[in-house]
Amino acid sequence: MPHTAPRSPDPALRPLSDWLVPTTRPGTWPRPPAALVAARLDEPPAGARVCVAGLVLLRQRPGTAKGVIFVTLEDETGTCNVVVWANVYERFRRAVIAGRMLRVTGKLQRDAGVVHVVAEVIEDLSPMLDQLLRPDFRHDGVRAGDQP
Repeated sequence: MPHTAPRSPDPALRPLSDWLVPTTRPGTWPRPPAALVAARLDEPPAGARVCVAGLVLLRQRPGTAKGVIFVTLEDETGTCNVVVWANVYERFRRAVIAGRMLRVTGKLQRDAGVVHVVAEVIEDLSPMLDQLLRPDFRHDGVRAGDQP
């Protein structure tokens, strides 16, 4: 039996794998792999690199925000605020503009009680939504937020 180190009670010392939701088996709800659900965003320490995914609820580009775009994602457990700086937007423009479902990897930021993910990588996962329309798709009743 392999030796495993005990988990640290200090959240800042826990490995990133503790913050990732396992991928569900094929044929179940099409949860993006390795994404932290919105309901657990209060767990990782500020500055941790996390991955979130969800449906795009809105995109905002205020004129006073100096090129910053704010995206709100929703998964089955809640919403997540994403900050997209201009240089990241230029690299992932198509996903930011047209994506209906996105996976965002970035740094967790806490400011005045509000949690944001500052985007570093943005992936368009919209094709996964097409799986819901397949006649043979069956939801097994398990939600990603219910997983350990």
